[in-house]
Amino acid sequence: MFKKIITLAAATGLLASTVFADSMLINGAGATFPYPIYSKWFDVYQSIDPSVRFNYQSIGSGGGVKQISAQTVDFGASDGPMTSDEMKTAEGGQIFHIPMVLGSVVVSYNIEGVGKGLKLTPDVLADIFLGKITKWNDPRLTKLNPDMNLSAIPIVPVHRSDGSGTTNIFSDYLSKVSLDWKTKVGVGKSLGWPVGLGGKGNEGVAGLTKQTPGTVGYVELAYAEKNGLPYAFIQNKAGNFIQPSLEATSAAAAGAVKDMPGDFRVSITNADGADAYPIVGFTWILIYKHQKNLVKGKALVNFLNWAITDGQKYATELLYGPLPKEMVPMIQKKLEQIKV
Repeated sequence: MFKKIITLAAATGLLASTVFADSMLINGAGATFPYPIYSKWFDVYQSIDPSVRFNYQSIGSGGGVKQISAQTVDFGASDGPMTSDEMKTAEGGQIFHIPMVLGSVVVSYNIEGVGKGLKLTPDVLADIFLGKITKWNDPRLTKLNPDMNLSAIPIVPVHRSDGSGTTNIFSDYLSKVSLDWKTKVGVGKSLGWPVGLGGKGNEGVAGLTKQTPGTVGYVELAYAEKNGLPYAFIQNKAGNFIQPSLEATSAAAAGAVKDMPGDFRVSITNADGADAYPIVGFTWILIYKHQKNLVKGKALVNFLNWAITDGQKYATELLYGPLPKEMVPMIQKKLEQIKV
C-alpha cells in the first residue's frame, strides 16, 4: 500500500489542514517519450489526491532540461541524462534524476508491402542514418531480408528536429556500435544529422514516417503501435534479432541494477543478454534537491513516490517497462534527500 512520505525538512507540523483547500497546479515540461504514461499517471493521481493538478508540456527533453535549469517549471523530464556542464549551470542548485520507467526506441518505416519484422544489423542501421545506404533494395538489406519485397525506392531517414532524449538514446546506441557514427555524429539530444527530414517530438517523427513512403525513423514503441507503424527487429549484442517488447525491454535493464550509479545517470543501450532489445533507456523526472515551495515540494515528492510504486502497474499497458523492483528502494532513499 502506498504511504505518503513526508521527508522534506520542516514539513512536519508546519502544514495545516487547510493547505490543500484549493487545487494546486504543478507545472512540468520535457520529454515526449514518456508522455503517454505521464498523462495516465496525472489522471489517476488526481483521483487519489484531488488537491493536486499537473500541467505537463511535452516539448522534448532538451526543452525540459532548459526549463528546469531556468526554474520556469516545478519539474523537468528527460530521456537523456543532463550533462555535468548542464547541471552546473542550473539556477536552483543540485538537480536529482529520478528514474520513472523504461522504454524501447524502435526503428519504424514506411515501405509498401513490408510489415513488421524487417531485420537490421547495427552496422546497417548506422549506415542508413549516415546516408551510406540510400535504397531499400541495397544488397546489404536484401541479404538480411531475403523473404521481403524491398523495392528500389530511396530511403528517407526521419529524425527529431527538437532537443530530444529519444535522440540521445538512439545516438548513444549508434555510437556504441559504429565508430563511424561516433566520430562523425556522436551522442546528444540535438545533433547535426548527415541526411533526412526532421520532425518535432515522437509524434512528429511518427507522423512523417506514416505519411511519407520510403521513410525510416526512430520513435518510442508506444508511438509506433499507436500509429500502426511497422518496426524492425534489431540484432543485439549476443547476435540475435530481437523484436521490441516489454520482456525484451526489461531484459535490457536486468543487469543495470548491480552497477547503478548513485545519481541514476546510466546508459543501458546495447546491453548484454541473449533476449535484450538493444535500444532501451530510462526516462527521468528532473527535480531540485532544494525545493523553494514547501507545499509544492511535498506534493511532488509524494506523487513521485506513488509513481515508482503503485503507479508502475500502469506501465505495461502503455508498453513501458516497469522499474526493476530492486531499484525502487534506491529511488525512495534519493527522494528522502529532497529538502525545502
